Amino acid sequence: MAVGHLNELDLACVERSLCEHVRVLTVEIGERSVADWEGHLRAAHYIANVFRQAGLEPVEEPYEFEGHRVANILAEVPARGSRKRILVGAHYDSVAGTVGADDNASAVAVLLETARLFASFGAHGGLAPAVQFAAFALEEPPAYGTRAMGSRVRARNARKNGERLDAMICLEMVGYTCRSPGCQNYPWPLRFKNYPDRGDFIGIVGNGRSKGLVRAMETAFRKNPHLPVVTLAVPFNGWLIPSVRLSDHAPFWDRGYRAVMVTDSAFYRNPHYHTPCDTMETLDFPFMAQLVKSLLLFLLQER
Repeated sequence: MAVGHLNELDLACVERSLCEHVRVLTVEIGERSVADWEGHLRAAHYIANVFRQAGLEPVEEPYEFEGHRVANILAEVPARGSRKRILVGAHYDSVAGTVGADDNASAVAVLLETARLFASFGAHGGLAPAVQFAAFALEEPPAYGTRAMGSRVRARNARKNGERLDAMICLEMVGYTCRSPGCQNYPWPLRFKNYPDRGDFIGIVGNGRSKGLVRAMETAFRKNPHLPVVTLAVPFNGWLIPSVRLSDHAPFWDRGYRAVMVTDSAFYRNPHYHTPCDTMETLDFPFMAQLVKSLLLFLLQER
């Protein structure tokens, strides 16, 4: 199935798969924080098993945190007639005391379903880049901002090993929408820009080095009229607007890679951020299914 055939994508089936992933992660497993190592480990095993079911071979990237062994879970789809290599990643831990439906089971579900569908397209021929799908072990406090962030480990190892990495896409909170006027907020000074006041869009945030990547993703995403997209490129690796650095793209910016964050804008939209109310009942699964489609439109157009 090539780009032109994505209109045949069964979005109802995609929604069901996304819902099942979120249900397992937030209801069956529950909390996945460093305060619940059993839940964290069960989530890692679930992600690895889903990759296997998609015909991929998951690989652990292990390291230690506070005496515990943790691991990024990686699975790669080989390139087909392309030299490009892209990483798509999302953290699978939740903040302590929460099941983290939007933060960040929504993104893990989109990661898993995008991986499954992208891998399946290999049977239909066509050019496509190599894509590494990465589930990062730790992003939430107390690991946030330390060397133990899973994305910092991944970016550090990629640079150390000389891995080719043309782009990194971070999925961070991608499942919450709001449609009442004024329900969407923005950090200063973006609140003074002419951005939408309803939270029915997906945001793409890059740094100066990633402007071309932001434009390419915006072009691909706009081919899907059912998912509005708003983009932003920030100077100085985002240090002037610190809130745009609060996820797994920032370690890749800091290592000199082109990287973007794809997000519903987190606490600027979702009132349940980092609370026990962040449950799967609050998520918009049709919205998430459209994001899967848009991501595939981008990945399958890259040469």
